[in-house]
Amino acid sequence: MMAMAVGELGLGLKGSAAPVVGAGREKSVIQNGPSRAPTSAHFWSRISQKVDLRSSNVFGRILGFGVEAPSTSTSSFSVRASSVAPEKSKSRPGEKKGFVEEMRFVAMKLHTRDQSKEGEKEADVQPVGQWKPSIPGYIKFLVDSKKVYDTMETIVEKASHPSSDEYFRNTGLERSARLAKDLEWFASQGHEIPEAGPDGITYANLLTELSESDVPAFICHFYNVYFAHSAGGRFIGKQVAQQILDGRELEFYKWDGELSELLGAVKVNLNKVAEEWTREQKDHCLKETENSFKYSGKILRLIVSA
Repeated sequence: MMAMAVGELGLGLKGSAAPVVGAGREKSVIQNGPSRAPTSAHFWSRISQKVDLRSSNVFGRILGFGVEAPSTSTSSFSVRASSVAPEKSKSRPGEKKGFVEEMRFVAMKLHTRDQSKEGEKEADVQPVGQWKPSIPGYIKFLVDSKKVYDTMETIVEKASHPSSDEYFRNTGLERSARLAKDLEWFASQGHEIPEAGPDGITYANLLTELSESDVPAFICHFYNVYFAHSAGGRFIGKQVAQQILDGRELEFYKWDGELSELLGAVKVNLNKVAEEWTREQKDHCLKETENSFKYSGKILRLIVSA
């Protein structure tokens, strides 16, 4: 995987690089499982009953995740809304083309200017294109990536609602089985295959928590993980293969069928999901983008570890 989540994976190398996560939080996540900040924890209780994850919210209804319905108390928010006409919200970049375009726009802003004309991030001191990969480091990257994809694909597979099959199962973007084949090949070449490390475990734990408690945030990671790998991730894989694998193309970078069509179908379904969200939910999802970049970026940087 792992693209720096439509970021570091799709950044640097003239199209790959991205931020990295906060260390304090990661330590807690590995030991006790990730915890969300108070603003995220109270996100659902601050909005109306429309956000009930079982009745209205996309994955609560479409994927059937086991999420508790939030409080329906309207408190002072509804009183104020009844006496003051709500201000028309400002449209977001890409909004007219669908929510996936909004997510793409936010992700592209986390690129540097030399990577994308839409980029706003300062250039890294050592961009991905200047990294010196090692085989042990690359194997660690693949192992931790597999941990994340295993988790993501298990979450979707175990979702209880039958419509989850139509939306996010068997999309053709799944990577876990292909990563397993690549690791088998490395083992056949005499290389040791380690267990998943703290970066992969931390991210996997976070995804599990989000799937149960914060669906819009989970959707943000779902989008960035798969779409980033299909873009910047492929480019990075090609560069690494040329430097340390004699140009061998791994299964991780292969898809059955036309990739653009696979991505297009998932994009349509992601837009369908977001159509049922409030504007506040959409903005909450978009704010998770940088976090997605950071977690994936930690895993991507394993490529240059010893």
